[in-house]
Amino acid sequence: MGETTATKNHHLSHQVFDLSLSTAPPSDSKCFDDDGRLKRTGTVWTASAHIITAVIGSGVLSLAWATAQLGWIAGPTVMFLFSFVTYYTSTLLAACYRSGDPVTGKRNYTYMDAVRCNLGGVKVKVCGLIQYLNLFGVAIGYTIAASISMMAIKRSNCFHESGGKNPCKISSTPYMIMFGVAEILFSQIPDFDQISWLSMVAAVMSFTYSSIGLGLGLAKVAETGKVRGSLTGISIGVGNVTQTQKIWRSFQALGDIAFAYSYSLILIEIQDTVKSPPSESKTMKKASLISVTVTTLFYMLCGCFGYAAFGDLSPGNLLTGFGFYNPYWLLDIANAAIVIHLIGAYQVYCQPLFAFVEKTASEWFPESKFISREIKVPIPGCKPYKLNLFRLVWRTIFVIATTVISMLMPFFNDVVGILGAFGFWPLTVYFPVEMYIAQKKIPKWSTRWLCLQILSVACLIISIAAAAGSFAGVVTDLKSYKPFKTSY
Repeated sequence: MGETTATKNHHLSHQVFDLSLSTAPPSDSKCFDDDGRLKRTGTVWTASAHIITAVIGSGVLSLAWATAQLGWIAGPTVMFLFSFVTYYTSTLLAACYRSGDPVTGKRNYTYMDAVRCNLGGVKVKVCGLIQYLNLFGVAIGYTIAASISMMAIKRSNCFHESGGKNPCKISSTPYMIMFGVAEILFSQIPDFDQISWLSMVAAVMSFTYSSIGLGLGLAKVAETGKVRGSLTGISIGVGNVTQTQKIWRSFQALGDIAFAYSYSLILIEIQDTVKSPPSESKTMKKASLISVTVTTLFYMLCGCFGYAAFGDLSPGNLLTGFGFYNPYWLLDIANAAIVIHLIGAYQVYCQPLFAFVEKTASEWFPESKFISREIKVPIPGCKPYKLNLFRLVWRTIFVIATTVISMLMPFFNDVVGILGAFGFWPLTVYFPVEMYIAQKKIPKWSTRWLCLQILSVACLIISIAAAAGSFAGVVTDLKSYKPFKTSY
C-alpha cells in the first residue's frame, strides 16, 4: 500500500480496513484497542447523536402527510409499531458486532462483515448491494429535501417582498447544485471518526426544525380552536382522491414511516466508533433506546400536530405546508436548520459507502500511488490535511451523480417511500433476525425461532405494500413531469 502502519492506523481507522497486524499491541495498551487500531473514543452520547442525525432527518417532514393517509387510529399505532420493531431488531444487530464472545470476540467493522461472519455465501453480496444502493438513494432523497427547504426560504421572502402579488415560481436546479457543492467539500472528511462534530451540529438542527414544525402545528390548532382529521384518514373525494388512490397512498404512508425510522444500515459502522468497556453492544443498546425513544416522541408530536392542524390537506413536507404565514422568519429558520442538518446527515449516511469503495479499490490495486498516496496540505493553525487524490476524485463524482439524479427525479414523498420500503425489511429486519438466530444457535421450529420468523414475514408484507404504493405515486407524478423544469 506504500504507507507506514501508523499512517494506516490513523487515516484508514475504524470501519475501513481490517489491518490484521501480526504484532498487534496488547489489549491493555493506552493507545490501541484489542484489534491493534487506535483507541475508539465514542460514547453512548456520540452514538446517540449519530443515530439521531441519521434518523430525525427529512423523514419527519412527511409524517403529517402519512398520518393523514392512515387516520387518528392507524397513524400513531403504525408509528409506535415501527419504533418497537426498529429498537428490537437494532438490539439483535448490535449483538452481531463481535463474533463469539460479546466482550472479546472478533470485531465486525461493517454491516457486510457481520453478515459475512454469521451467514456467509451469497447473502453477503445481497446485503452489500441493498445497503449501498440504499445509501446512494438516501443521498438523493436528502439532496431533494434540502433544495425544497432552500426554495421555501426564497419563496417566502419573495412572497413577502411583493406583498403576495408575485407567484414566485422557482426552479430547484440551482439549489440542488449549491447543496452538491457543499457536500463535495464535506465529503473530503476522511472517515466516521472525524465527523462526530458534524453529527452534533446536525442533531441540534434536527431538534430545532422539528420543534418549530411542532410549535406551528400547535399554534394553528390553538388558532382555529379545533383538531382536524378523522379516525380513518383522508376522505375519498378530497383533492380528487379515489378509492384506489386512498389504498395506494396508505401503502406509501407505511413506506414514509419506515424511512423515517431506518438507521440499521449504518448501525454497525456507528458501533465501531464506540469505546469499551462496557461492551460495545451494551453501549449501542442504550444509544438505540435513547435515540428511538426521543425520535418516536418527536415523530408522534410532529405527525399528530401536523395532522391536527391541516387535516386531510396535510402537505407532503410539513414546513412547506404553513405556506407564507407570519411569522415567516420562523419558517425560514426552520428551513435553514433542515438544510444544515441534511448536510451532516448526508455525510453520516455516505461514510460507510465511501469507506467500502476506497477499501475495495486499495485491495484491487495495492501498488497504485493514485489510490494510496497522501499529500500533506498545510493548514495554518491546524494539523496538515492529508489529501488523497483517489478520495478527492471518486467522492466528487459520487456527489455530482446524486445531484444530477435528484434534478431528474424531484419527487420527495415518493422517493422517501421507495427508499423506506426497499431498505426496511432486508436491512432492519431480515438480516438482523437471521444473524441473531445463527449466532445464538436458536433451534428451528422452537417458539423463539417461530416468533422471529413471524416478525420477519409480517415486515416483508408491509415492505411490499409500501413499495407498491410509492411506485404508484411516482407513476402519477411522471404524468405531469418535465426533467430539469421543476418549479414550486
